Amino acid sequence: MSAQTPPVARLAMVTLDCAEVAPEAAFWAALLGWEVAVATDDYAMLTHGPARLGFGRVEGHVPPSWPDEGGRKQVHLDLAVDDLDEAAQRAVALGASLVDPQPGETWRVLLDPAGHPFCLTDAAAWG
Repeated sequence: MSAQTPPVARLAMVTLDCAEVAPEAAFWAALLGWEVAVATDDYAMLTHGPARLGFGRVEGHVPPSWPDEGGRKQVHLDLAVDDLDEAAQRAVALGASLVDPQPGETWRVLLDPAGHPFCLTDAAAWG
């Protein structure tokens, strides 16, 4: 796409399905330091400037598997942190769980309270 071609769309929000909205929104708000802008039994939205992260209650929600034996791609968030071990400990204290085994030294793969995988990575590696 050239600088002269306008984009077709812009990302408005990423929304994660979950069985229970409140614990999911509380976890991500605490982990990211974002504001809970909307909170109902069926839906919540966090905001930070123009960024939005939503959570929708889905009856019978089944968490994604990690790793996925079938090789299917899943959406997950990569979060840059200054100290991998400290960030992982804080995430676990907030309700996340570390997966075992870990895939390497510069990443930590965790599952949020609803089972969504996300990664913590060394911020220095991202420049």
